[in-house]
Amino acid sequence: MTMNPTDFQQVRSTPLFAGLTDAQVNCLEPGEIIEAATGTVLASEGERTGFFHVLLEGEVRFTRTYDRQSILMGVTKPGNYLGETMLLLDIPWVAAARVSKPARLFRLDEDNFWRMLTACQTITREIFRAASNRMRNLEGYSQQREKLVSLGTMAAGLAHELNNPAAAARRAAAHLQETTDNVQSFLCQLSKALEPEHWQYLLNAAQEASERNPPALDHLERSDQADSVANWLEGHGVAGAWDLAPTFVNAGLDSVWLAELADKLPPASHAGALGWLEARLNLKSLVSQVEQSTARIAELVKAVKSYSYMDQSPMQEVDIHEGIESTLTMLGHKLKNVTLVRAFDRSVPRIMAYGSELNQVWTNLIDNAIDAVKGAGKICVGTSREDDQLVVEVVDDGPGIPPDVQSHMFEPFFTTKSVGTGTGLGLIISNRIVGDRHGGEIEFESRPGETRFKVRLPIHREQSPSPQQEA
Repeated sequence: MTMNPTDFQQVRSTPLFAGLTDAQVNCLEPGEIIEAATGTVLASEGERTGFFHVLLEGEVRFTRTYDRQSILMGVTKPGNYLGETMLLLDIPWVAAARVSKPARLFRLDEDNFWRMLTACQTITREIFRAASNRMRNLEGYSQQREKLVSLGTMAAGLAHELNNPAAAARRAAAHLQETTDNVQSFLCQLSKALEPEHWQYLLNAAQEASERNPPALDHLERSDQADSVANWLEGHGVAGAWDLAPTFVNAGLDSVWLAELADKLPPASHAGALGWLEARLNLKSLVSQVEQSTARIAELVKAVKSYSYMDQSPMQEVDIHEGIESTLTMLGHKLKNVTLVRAFDRSVPRIMAYGSELNQVWTNLIDNAIDAVKGAGKICVGTSREDDQLVVEVVDDGPGIPPDVQSHMFEPFFTTKSVGTGTGLGLIISNRIVGDRHGGEIEFESRPGETRFKVRLPIHREQSPSPQQEA
């Protein structure tokens, strides 16, 4: 729909064009008026439309997909315009534009958009100012969203990691109560059946059994020994023989050892004595399980505190390896099937840095490597010193980054992931943390079978990083 005089006057009265002189209004002539019903999609996320719009009537809403969830980014009202940022930067739409109220719009194609900017300096200045503000706002929002998504992903992984030792400790604690009751019950039975010398034999045997170093057995050998012990126990009237046998086998005891003990005790006490011995050995095993589980929980909590630098000042002397290790622990749920190689030079010095921010860099690089190998390849994380720089490398054996993609790796919102699964800001945030905050640099090289990201950080700096955080 071309413009009639009324439409032309309406377009010229919008804030963007209100300052045009009569000599400049010809830049509007190539435009056209379009009408769009509610629900009309003016641009889809990731699409290149090649159009610039000024909204005359109605309403347009912008949404961006994060993890398959549509997030409202903004609403355009009459007099405002849209599409200029994508044309200026020559990028696809970073959000979807959908008509939310019946709309009338003034539209220019890409060629005429650039002619307008060339001819009208006031419009050019306004559009560049608005585009800059929009990109800064969108990038800031997306950066915060990226951090929240990363935090959510790592919180889910941490919950998964904590669940296993917590569940093991809970099971062991429940069995501890039952086993303690069994010990007391057997002691009551044996108090009348054993003489003092018999008690000494039994206590010595329990001490020896608890100090044994059981041999490593494969599944078949363990099963055969358990069958042999269970049959022997049944022959001596021990109740629940098949439940008790694995405890004896795990402690390195066989039917021969048990027979030697039984020969030193009255026949009437065999069932109670062997039941008491199994319960005591089981108690030791359960206590060990609780210790291991709680130690694992403490290790994970320590990793969280180290990762976030909780209760510590932001800028301080840090050990790079501690940050990398805590990051690997936080990403442990994604590394289950990955062959992880550490190539650390432990002689590299500590450096003054924003530890939690560097951990965000390690998270981005390692997470990208995990994605590149599909969670099942090989990743090497290494450190070294080159002159007066500390170098951290993350290498994966994935398919590599295509050559036509490599030049765009540090561009805002550029991502090779599908819509909704990547913001395209991970690397640019990392680059700003390393470069702007720490005076370092990130470089990479990639070919099929090897992608290598290298972070260089100065060991000694003449000036402290700016307090103005960029990312």
